[in-house]
Amino acid sequence: MIDITIPKPDVTIMKQNNPELSNIYGFTDFHLITREKGGIFMFYNDNDELLFVGKARKLRPRIKKHFQDTVSPMKMHRDEVTKIEICLVEEPADREIYETYIINKLQAKYNVDKVFYKQT
Repeated sequence: MIDITIPKPDVTIMKQNNPELSNIYGFTDFHLITREKGGIFMFYNDNDELLFVGKARKLRPRIKKHFQDTVSPMKMHRDEVTKIEICLVEEPADREIYETYIINKLQAKYNVDKVFYKQT
């Protein structure tokens, strides 16, 4: 049996209620997320329920794209996201394993691909 441990987040950003700076859906701390490194990201709601898990070669542009693009699985649920956790994972194969494992272990609400558990 393979033992996988979910990595601890390297960066966590929270939605601001009344952001004074330029923002995307209330998030003002995108500058804390690396542009150049790869990893996995997790979107949570205000009840700390996992909404979505994704992976990227370059984290900041990929996360921002989920808040701007019309084909993202999150497009109808962007307002629910209140916390984003980022784990730096450089190896592409490791990112794939972590993403699939977290989706299924924590039953991410809006991930539709890579799901091996049954939604109720």
